[in-house]
Amino acid sequence: MGTKHLMFLVMLALLSVIITTAVETSGNTGDNYTDEFDAEGHINWGTYYDPKNEFCGKFDCYKILGFDYESFGKEHPDKSVITKRYRKLSRLWHPDKNKRRDAKERFVKISRAYEVLTDKEARKEYDFMRYNQEAYLKKYGSSVMWTYAPKSNTFLVIIGLLIAGTVISWFVQKQQWQNVADKMIKASMEDLGAGKGGTPESKNLRDRALEILKDREKNEKEESTNGVTMTSKKKKKIKLTASEKRKQQEELLRPILTQLVDDIDDFGAGYHKPTWKDLLVVKLAKFPISFGKGISWNIMYAIHRIQKIPLTDDEREVLTRRAIGEIHWNSATVEEQKEMIKRDLWTGQNMLKWEEEQEVKQWSAADRKRYNRMKKGKSSKEE
Repeated sequence: MGTKHLMFLVMLALLSVIITTAVETSGNTGDNYTDEFDAEGHINWGTYYDPKNEFCGKFDCYKILGFDYESFGKEHPDKSVITKRYRKLSRLWHPDKNKRRDAKERFVKISRAYEVLTDKEARKEYDFMRYNQEAYLKKYGSSVMWTYAPKSNTFLVIIGLLIAGTVISWFVQKQQWQNVADKMIKASMEDLGAGKGGTPESKNLRDRALEILKDREKNEKEESTNGVTMTSKKKKKIKLTASEKRKQQEELLRPILTQLVDDIDDFGAGYHKPTWKDLLVVKLAKFPISFGKGISWNIMYAIHRIQKIPLTDDEREVLTRRAIGEIHWNSATVEEQKEMIKRDLWTGQNMLKWEEEQEVKQWSAADRKRYNRMKKGKSSKEE
C-alpha cells in the first residue's frame, strides 16, 4: 500500500506540473500576456512584390504588424496578439492624430495587414505568392509590370518643342554662315587658287585686305617719322626668310579679313546670317503656302505637257533650278543664270556636259590647259 500511495502522489505531481505549464502557455497568448512590441520604434515594414496592391502593396504584411514570416509559423501567435498590435499601430498612424504625409497610406496598410493575417485563406494565398511571382502574374495579370506615367499637358509640350526647334534652327543657320566665312578667310589669307578652294570673291577680299594693310603701314611709318621719340640712330632691320615673311603677312591680314568677312551678311546660296525668316516657327507658318504653290505649279506643268504647249520662261527657270540645285543657282550671277536656262540643263546630255565643265573649273590652270589640248586633239581625230 505504501508503494502504491507513493506512485499516486508522483503522478499527481506530474499532472500538476503539466496543468501549470499549459496555463502559463495559455497566458502568454491571452489577456494576461504583456506584448513588448514597440509601435513607435517600429519603422521596418519590409518589402513584398505586390504591384497591384492586392495585399499590402510594396510592404510585407507580417513586417507591418511587427512579425517575421519565418518565425510566425513556429510561434503561432493567436488573434488576440495580432489584434493588440493592430490597435497600437492604428492609434499611432491614425490620420487625425499623425500629421505625417504618409500617415493615411500607412493606416490603410495596417488595416489590410490585419485582414490578411487574421484570414486563413488570405494568409495562405499570401504565403504561397511570396516566392512565386509567376502565380501572382497569372492570377492578377501581366499588366502589373508597368504603369502609366502622369499625363503631360499637350499644349505645353508642343510649345516647348517649337521653342527648342526655333533656337536650334537659328544656331544651325549661324553655323552654316560661319563655316563659309572660315573658308573664305582661309582662302583669302593663303591666296588659294581655284583648284584648292579659292574663288574670285576670296581673291577680291584679299586685295581689299592688302590695300588696308598697306595704308596702315604707311600711316604707322609717317607717325614714327614725325614722332618725338624718334632717335637719330638707325634701327637694325632683321632679315626674314620668304616663309617667315608670308607667315607674318598672314598674321597681319587675319584680323583685317575677319572684319571684312563679318561685314558680309549673305554669301549667297542660302549661306547668310540668321534672320527672323530662318526661325522654325516662321518656316512652319510659310510651309502650307509654299507647298500649295508647288502642287499647283506641277499640275499646270502636267497640263501644258499634255497639251504640248511650249515651255514658258517660268517653267524653264524652275526646271533649271531643280536640275542644278538651289545652291548652284543662288551662287550664280544673273548672266550665268540666263546662260544656264538657255542650255536646257534639265535634259540628261546637257546636264552631263555642264557638270563636266564645272569640275574643270576647279582644276589648276595647267590642268585646264592639258584638258583643252586633249579635247581639241580628240575632236580633230573624229573629223
